[in-house]
Amino acid sequence: MSNKELYNSRLIDNFIRLLKKDYPEVNLSDILNYADMRHYQIADQAHWFTQEQINRFYERLVQLTGNNNIGREAGRYTASPDALGFMRQYVLGLVGPANTFKLIGQATPKLTRSSIYTSESLAPNKVKITVTPHKNVEEKVFQCENRLGFWEAVVTMMGYKTPQIEHPECLFKGDQCCTYIVSWEKTFSVTLKNTRTYLAIASIPTISLVSFFNPELSLSLFVPIIIFAFCLLSIFIEKTEKKEILRNVGDIKDSTDQLMDQVNRNYNNALMANEIGQAISNKANFKHLEQSIDSESNIDGILKDVIQILQKRLDYDRGFILLATPDRCKLAFRAGYGYSEKHQDLLRGTAFNLDNPQSKGMFVVSFHNQEPFLINDLSELKGSLSPRSLNLAKALGVQSFICCPIICDGEAIGILAVDNIRSKRPLVHSDLTLLMGIAPVIGISIRNADLLNARRKQFHSILQALAKSIDARDPMTAGHSEKVTDYALGICQELEQPKDFCEMIRVASLLHDYGKIAVPDAILKKPGRLSSDEYQIVKTHSQKTREILDQINFEGIYRCVPEVAAAHHEKLNGTGYPNGLKGDQIPLGSKIIAVADFFEAITAKRHYRDPMPLKVAFQVLREESGKHFEEEIIEALIRHFEKNHIQDFKDRWKNLEIPERKSLRVPCKTPVSYIMDGTRVAGTSADISAKGIFVESERNMNEGEKIQLSFTLPNFESEMYETSGRVAWINHKGMPRKRGLPMGFGVEFLDLNKRTFDAVLSYVIANHLPALTNQPC
Repeated sequence: MSNKELYNSRLIDNFIRLLKKDYPEVNLSDILNYADMRHYQIADQAHWFTQEQINRFYERLVQLTGNNNIGREAGRYTASPDALGFMRQYVLGLVGPANTFKLIGQATPKLTRSSIYTSESLAPNKVKITVTPHKNVEEKVFQCENRLGFWEAVVTMMGYKTPQIEHPECLFKGDQCCTYIVSWEKTFSVTLKNTRTYLAIASIPTISLVSFFNPELSLSLFVPIIIFAFCLLSIFIEKTEKKEILRNVGDIKDSTDQLMDQVNRNYNNALMANEIGQAISNKANFKHLEQSIDSESNIDGILKDVIQILQKRLDYDRGFILLATPDRCKLAFRAGYGYSEKHQDLLRGTAFNLDNPQSKGMFVVSFHNQEPFLINDLSELKGSLSPRSLNLAKALGVQSFICCPIICDGEAIGILAVDNIRSKRPLVHSDLTLLMGIAPVIGISIRNADLLNARRKQFHSILQALAKSIDARDPMTAGHSEKVTDYALGICQELEQPKDFCEMIRVASLLHDYGKIAVPDAILKKPGRLSSDEYQIVKTHSQKTREILDQINFEGIYRCVPEVAAAHHEKLNGTGYPNGLKGDQIPLGSKIIAVADFFEAITAKRHYRDPMPLKVAFQVLREESGKHFEEEIIEALIRHFEKNHIQDFKDRWKNLEIPERKSLRVPCKTPVSYIMDGTRVAGTSADISAKGIFVESERNMNEGEKIQLSFTLPNFESEMYETSGRVAWINHKGMPRKRGLPMGFGVEFLDLNKRTFDAVLSYVIANHLPALTNQPC
C-alpha cells in the first residue's frame, strides 16, 4: 500500500503554508525533492500522494525545522484564518463543533483515503471520533498527532477554549484504531442560562418558606428582589449571548464572503465557458467557415476568439497559448494577451523543444507529464530550471505564474499559461483549478477544428473525385466542372451573396453535370452535331443528376444542392429542361450556374466546334438576356471575368489557330441580287457568315471576279443591305467543292459598312446559338 495514492495534495499544501509563515528559512525545494514531490503536484488539488511520499516529506520536514511536534502544529493550522483552507469554510458553515464532528466522516474522504472516520455524540459538548485504517495501510505517529491538532482547531475556531482530548485507543499502542474523545467548555452565555435556571428552581421553595413565616416581608421585599435579580441576570445573559452570536456571525460572514466571492467567480467562469462554447460553435459550424480548408487558419481563428474571452473574464494580467507543432517536436506560440509586441516577438521566436528528453523547461515538463504548475516564487525553481528557461522568464518579467497542459482525448496538445505582473495578486489553488477546467475546453475546440477540417478535406476530395469522374470520360471536357464552379463563385461575389450561399453554389457547380455518367460515350463524345434523338438522351442528364444527388445526405446549407444542380438547364422563358420552369420558379443558384456553364461551354473547344472569342461570347450571352438568362447575372459574370480571367484567356489563345466568330457560317435562305456585266441577276443565298455569303446560281463565274451584292435577311425583309464582293470559290456541278451545297459560288465581302456588318453578325450569332444549345455542354 506504500505505493497507493492515499493523501490529497491539500494536506501537504497546508504544511507548506505553515512553513512559509513560521519557517521562511527552510529550503522547501529540498523537502519536496527528498519526498519526490513537485510544485505542480501540490498545486493540483486533484493530486494524491502515497504513504511513502508523506513519510519522506515529514522526515525531512522535522530535520530542517527541528520541530518534532510540527505534525500537531500543522493540524491546528489547517483551520486557521491564515490557512484560509476549505476546511475552515466548511467548519464555520456548520456553526458549532458538534455539527462539524457529526459530519466529519463525510469531509475526510476528500483529504485522505487511508482510514474511515466515524463520530458519536456523547453530550452537547462532547464527541467520540474513531479512525480505523484500511487494510494494509501503515500510518505514522505524526499523522495521529496531526489529527489531534485538527480536532483542537475545529473547536477553537468557533471561539471556544482549547478542548480536552482523551485518546484511550491508539494504533501506535497496539490498538486496532485510534479513538478520540473531544470535549469543550460550554460558552459563558450557556453557563449563565444554566445558573439562571438553577436559581429559578431554588427560588420557588425559598419564596414559599418566606411567605409562610412572613407574608408581608415576602410580598414587599423578597419577591421584588428576586424578580429584579432575574431581570438583571437575563439582561446580562442577553448581552453576553449577543456578543457570542456577533463573534460567530463575524466568522460566518468571513466564510460567507469567501463563498460569495466563489459564487461570483463560478458565475463568471460559467459565462466564460458559455462564451468559449459559443465561439467554438460558431467557428465549427460549416456555414461560418471560410472556403479555405487550411486547418491552421481555422484554429488561429478559434484561439483568437478564446484568448479575447480569457482576457475579458479572467483576473490575470497576461496569458498565452502554446500548441504543439504537427510533428510534435516543438511548442509554438499561437495566441496571447497582455504582452507587449516585444514580448510577443520573443515568445514567437522561442522554440520550446519537445523532443529533448533532458529538457527542464516548465512548459515542456508540464506538456510531457500532463500536470500543471503553480509557482508564486520563481526563485524556488532556480535549481530545477534550465538557464535558458530562467533567462526567458527574466526577459518576460515573470515572477509567479500558472501553466496548465491543454489535453484532449488523453493527449497533450498545448499549454495555457497566465501570470500577474501589474496587480501582483498572488496565484492560488482556485486559479489553478479554474485553468485546469478551461484548458480541456480549449483542447476540445482545437481537436474539433482538426476533425472538422479533416471532414471538410474529405468532403472536398469526394466532390473533386465525383466531378473528375465525369471529366475523365472525355479529355476534351476535362476541367469543365472546376471552371464552371470558378465562374459561378465569381458571379456570387459580384452579386454580394452570403458565404453560406456561395458554399452551396460551389458544391452544386462541381456536381451539376454528374448525371452525364448515364449518357453513352458515343453521344457524349460525338464529333458532330447531335441528332434530335441523341439530344433527348443528353437532356436526361439533369434529371439523373437530381436522382443521384438525392441519395447523398446533404445537410444544412447543402440541402438544396440536388435541386439547384438539376435545374441549371432551365430557361427564364420556360423552354428549358427538365421541368420547363419559368422566371422565379427557377432557383437563383440554378440561374447562376446556367450562365457559368453556358459561358464555359462556348469559350472552350468541343468535339463539334471551336471555342468562341470572348467578345462574341459576351455578345451571345447578352443576346439571351431575358429569354434564357437573367441580365444581372450575365453582367456579373462579365465583370468577374474582366477582373480576373481576361489575361489568362489571351495567353491561352495566343498560339492557337482559332477561327474568328465572323467566319462561322449558318444556314440562310434569302433573296440575293448581284450586278454582272451591267445586268442585275436574281438569286438565292444558301448560307452566310460575317465574312461572306454563298449564292445559289447556275451562271458561270470566275474566281476573283468582283460583283455588287444586294440582299435581305430572314425576318428582316424590309431591310436591304448592299456591299461589294469578290468571288472566292465556285461550286461546279461536275466538280463540287462542298457536296452539301447546290451549284453556285461563295462571295467574300469586301467593304461591309458598320450597319451591314452588325446586322449580318447578329443574324449569325442568333442562328448559331440553337446549334450550340443542342449540344452537350
